[in-house]
Amino acid sequence: MNCFRMLLSAVLLSGSLFIAELLYAYDQPSVNLGFTSYLDGGPPAGPGFYFTQYLQYYTASQFNDEEGHEIPFPGPSVDVLVGLSQFIYQSDQPVLLGGKWGLDVIIPVVNIDADYGAPGPFPADNGGGIGDVLVGPFIQWDPVMGAKGPLFMHRIELQMILPSGKYDSDRELNPGSNFFSFNPYWSGTLFITPRLTTSVRLHYLWNAENSDPNRAFIGADDTQAGQAVHGNFALGYEMVPNRFRVGLNGYYLKQISDTKVDGDDVEDRKEQVLGLGPGAVYHHSKNQHVFMNIFAETLSENRTEGTRITLRYVHHF
Repeated sequence: MNCFRMLLSAVLLSGSLFIAELLYAYDQPSVNLGFTSYLDGGPPAGPGFYFTQYLQYYTASQFNDEEGHEIPFPGPSVDVLVGLSQFIYQSDQPVLLGGKWGLDVIIPVVNIDADYGAPGPFPADNGGGIGDVLVGPFIQWDPVMGAKGPLFMHRIELQMILPSGKYDSDRELNPGSNFFSFNPYWSGTLFITPRLTTSVRLHYLWNAENSDPNRAFIGADDTQAGQAVHGNFALGYEMVPNRFRVGLNGYYLKQISDTKVDGDDVEDRKEQVLGLGPGAVYHHSKNQHVFMNIFAETLSENRTEGTRITLRYVHHF
């Protein structure tokens, strides 16, 4: 899953001897895959304080290799429950071309459960704990208005993923990544009509070195996950004015450079995944909103392939 860092080693048996070879890759940290969707280009109620609570459940029974083929592990099952508590302050003070500054802080709590249908060794989970905290200063521009309402709104955020989460180099599946990541993004919402909208969030991901590599990197002093791009996208239609919106949503991640081990590139470890599905948002009032999104994954390479369900509650004070 992308809400935690996975590193997978293939296991070969010769008599009673287990020989682990570093063949498959699950190197990327947890990033925003499916947490945000509709009307993502701006806050729903203007400047002020916002609290958002996310709950995401991910389940997978398939591990894929670098060509997208399923790895024949015996009855694998990975279940992940993620809770994100997000605190946002949106100011009313312009700082750049009319854009107004703000600050975003996200604190994750993660629980990972990995099981198999036969004795291992297989990738082991590190249970539950605090994940890597995200901090991002941002600039939000006011909506571009038309005769019938908003036409376009957008923002940029310089998001950072801090290595503060629970991590054990003797476990492959950890709530934390044990390295710093820079994950800036641009997000925009276009009002095709007053009731039909499309939203896109585009991230670039750069990862620093991990000085305490996972146990599968036998003898390595450090590792560095490759750079990646990822994003969320959504198309929504307002069925009930100012109350209820439904549509389609998705996410995509593509690693664009090789992972490094002790400074050397390692081929065939680039990750990819595409998630698609339906979603909806209920606007209880201008200050309270509930989102629900479902995603089925496909085209996975060097990752698990499963199903993701996201619930999100937004409150403006």
